[in-house]
Amino acid sequence: MKYDVLTTDSAGTDTSLATAEDGTCSMTASQILTELGIDHQTDVPLAPLTWYGVGGHAECLAKPTDEAQLASLMQKCAQYQIPVRILGSGANLLVSDAGVRGVVVRLEHPNFSQINIDGTKVTVGAGYDLAKLVLDTAREGLAGLEVLAGIPASVGGAVRMNAGGKFGEIGPVVTKVRVMDESGEIYERYRDDLVFGYRKSNIKALVILDVEFDLSEDDPNQLMKQVKEIFMYKKNTQPLADDSAGCAFKNPLKNENDANPYLDYSAGKLIDMAELKGYTIGGASISQRHANFVVAGDNCTATDIINLLNHITQTVLEKYGVRLKHEIVIW
Repeated sequence: MKYDVLTTDSAGTDTSLATAEDGTCSMTASQILTELGIDHQTDVPLAPLTWYGVGGHAECLAKPTDEAQLASLMQKCAQYQIPVRILGSGANLLVSDAGVRGVVVRLEHPNFSQINIDGTKVTVGAGYDLAKLVLDTAREGLAGLEVLAGIPASVGGAVRMNAGGKFGEIGPVVTKVRVMDESGEIYERYRDDLVFGYRKSNIKALVILDVEFDLSEDDPNQLMKQVKEIFMYKKNTQPLADDSAGCAFKNPLKNENDANPYLDYSAGKLIDMAELKGYTIGGASISQRHANFVVAGDNCTATDIINLLNHITQTVLEKYGVRLKHEIVIW
C-alpha cells in the first residue's frame, strides 16, 4: 500500500509520511525525532559547529538527553534507513557545501560528559572536552594524557582516531570503551580487544559513549609544566589562530618493502619541499607557518578546501611518488 496523504500540523509543517520506492510507508528524519520527543532542529548550518567554519546544512541536528533517547534514535533511523552521523567538537571535520542528509547527532547534554576519577582510573563521557580532560588529570597528578596538550577534540573523537602527535597518543592509556552500534545496542570493548594505530583504531561502532583510562601517579606541578611546554611549542609552530582542522594529511607509513626514500618524510615536509606553502585556491590556502595546515580565509568554501587538498595530493604524488591520505574527515 502507498501512503500519499498530505497532512500538516498547526504550524503548517508537512507531517505526511513519505513513500518509499517499494510502496511502503517511511518517515522523515524530523518526523522520527518529533515522535521520539528528541530535541532537534531542521536545516541547520553546520559551519559554526566546525573549526573550519565552512560547509552546508544538516537536514536535522539532534540533541538527545540520554542513552535511552540515543538508542531509540539509532533504532528508528536504522529501521527507515536514515543516515546518522555523530558530531563532536568539529575540530578535524570538513562539511561539504552540499550539506548532510539525515540526522547529525551532538552529544552535548551533560549526561554524555560525566567524569569519574577513582585512584588512577578515569572514566569520562565521549562528549567531554579533551583539552579540559588534559588539564583535569594533570592537576590531579595523573600522568598519561598530558602528551595531548593543544589537541582540540572531544574524548570520543580523540579515541576513535587515536589522536596524538610527536609527544604521544591517546591509545596507550585506554583500557575500556563503551559503544553503541547502529541498532542502538550497547556493548563494551576492552584493552585486549582494542587496536590503536597511527590516527586510527579498530572501533567501528557508530557511537562511543564513554572511555576508561588507566593513568599513573605523578607530580601535578611537573605535569602542568609539561602541558604548558607542549602547548607553547604548538603555538609557536602551528597556525593556531587561523581557521583550520589541524593537520590536513597523515604522515606517510613505510613498510620494509617500500624503497621510496620520501616515505620517511612527514606530510608537512613533503608539502614544503613541493614549494606549496602559501598556495591558494579561492579562500583556502596552505599555511606559511606549517605546510600541513590548510586554512580558511575570507569567503572560503568547503569546495575551495577540497580542491586545494586534491591539488596537494596530486602535486606530492607527481613529485615524490607518495600518495598522501587525509587526516581531515570530510562529510
